[in-house]
Amino acid sequence: MLNIGEAASASGVSAKMIRHYEGVGLLPEALRTESGYRQYGDADVRTLRFIRHSRDLGFSLQEIATLVGLWQDRSRPSREVKALARKHIEELDAKAQELLAMKSALEHLVQCCRGDDRPDCPIIDSLESADPAERLKKAAVPRKAGLRAGRR
Repeated sequence: MLNIGEAASASGVSAKMIRHYEGVGLLPEALRTESGYRQYGDADVRTLRFIRHSRDLGFSLQEIATLVGLWQDRSRPSREVKALARKHIEELDAKAQELLAMKSALEHLVQCCRGDDRPDCPIIDSLESADPAERLKKAAVPRKAGLRAGRR
């Protein structure tokens, strides 16, 4: 049996997160010594590693709970695991597209900014815009050289 610090070292999961995973039900409550210290076995450490690897791939806690259940059910059909992984890939693709759109908008703003001693700055102007949709729209519209974003 391992104490929480040893389990943390063996699994690569912090003691704080081990307590959290217990609290949300991803990990069964630890056995306790007579003095109340948590004790973890090999199965707990394997579960913690499984959770850590799942988190490393970006799965949510809810998805990890499903994965842990599927992992522990040796009679599970692999199609359920594959479906969950495919859904996660679709979510990652959507996030990647969103990040690329943000990057593109910011790159455009950086190109429009003269970066000199003048206070005029299309980056600041865009961030100042009250409407996030309008801010992205302004960032995506190419401007003529010498004009500030949002002004013609």
